[in-house]
Amino acid sequence: MTVKRILFGRPLRSVAFDVAVSGFVVLFGLTGAVNQPGGWWGTGVGAAMAVALLFRRAHPSAVAAAVAVLALVQVAAGWGPLAFDVAVLIALYSVVKYAERLRDGIIFGIVAAVGVVLGALQMQGTVAWWATAIWFGLVTGAVWLMGLNVRTRRLYVFSLEERATTLEREREAESRAAVAEERTRIARELHDVVAHSMAVMIVQADGARYMFDRDPETAREAVKVVADTGRQALEEMRRLVGVLREPSAADPAAGTDGAGPLGLSAEPVHRRPALVGLPELLDRFRAAGLRIDWTVTGEPPALPPGLELTVYRVVQEALTNALKHAGVGATVALGMDHPPDAVVVRAVDDGRGRPVVRPAPSGGHGLVGMRERVTVYDGSLTAGPRLAGGWQVEVRLPLPSSTVTEVTA
Repeated sequence: MTVKRILFGRPLRSVAFDVAVSGFVVLFGLTGAVNQPGGWWGTGVGAAMAVALLFRRAHPSAVAAAVAVLALVQVAAGWGPLAFDVAVLIALYSVVKYAERLRDGIIFGIVAAVGVVLGALQMQGTVAWWATAIWFGLVTGAVWLMGLNVRTRRLYVFSLEERATTLEREREAESRAAVAEERTRIARELHDVVAHSMAVMIVQADGARYMFDRDPETAREAVKVVADTGRQALEEMRRLVGVLREPSAADPAAGTDGAGPLGLSAEPVHRRPALVGLPELLDRFRAAGLRIDWTVTGEPPALPPGLELTVYRVVQEALTNALKHAGVGATVALGMDHPPDAVVVRAVDDGRGRPVVRPAPSGGHGLVGMRERVTVYDGSLTAGPRLAGGWQVEVRLPLPSSTVTEVTA
């Protein structure tokens, strides 16, 4: 296991760097410890400055205050500038960069400027004190501006990270809302499927009751239709309850979202789309500006109403996404394959259209809604860009065992 934080909860690398900085100040000061003013007393003051620099990241204002007091002791003793005074520049840089308020850096900058003048007055040599003060002032100002520049960049990076985190939360919230809304739509549409099946069962059962004595063979056929329709309706209901009760990994909070116990609301029953309406759907998208090459491979089996609805919605959503993103004038190769055990829908656009002003209304919420629908029937969805340009969507929906048996027979 990698050790990430030690000593006051700080990263190991930053602690090692601060120790190296303090060690540099100590070594730099010891080079002139014998001949410098103040002797070993001055060395002790400089060593205290170096120790204070160990905490310059966690407590920049306190470290700056401690270094300022030690520098004031040095000035009051009349020792003049010492090699250890490089700690003043490091503390100035640190307080400007790390302090929560820039005001602390401004205050310490003013204190450092005063110290520069006092230190220049105590220097003796051929150069005038004011020239020395200007030189020290330029160095101090350069350090202050460097700290301000790094602080600005640091805050900018923090703001970008915070913005990225906020956008990520918003995307997750939108995804959860989209899944919840799509599940409500699925519940309503599958409710229509089950209601249709129940109506068929009632009609057939009534017919069988009246035909038992007159035409037993017709009555047996009616009872068989009732049994088959009931099994199919039960399977649809099982899938409905499963998708609404079991939240997916990406949507732990999804549920009925204000609907009834099974996600069924008191909304009016809408006409349920079916595959027989696909030509009309394709004509609408062609009128909107898409060029659609529609191919069907294999013999289409009789699909359960819920699965038929899912295929219809997948085609609708794939064409809507192509119109939105590939644009008007794009060519879409839309195919439906019928292997013995599945239905495969594939939509490939060339991405060479122009932006659409008013795209056709979507049947769901893009890939999120499409994936949610496909998952209900244990299907698979693959989507992504193509190397040659454009986008490809492929959905594979396994057929129920009863349908596979009929097709094989």
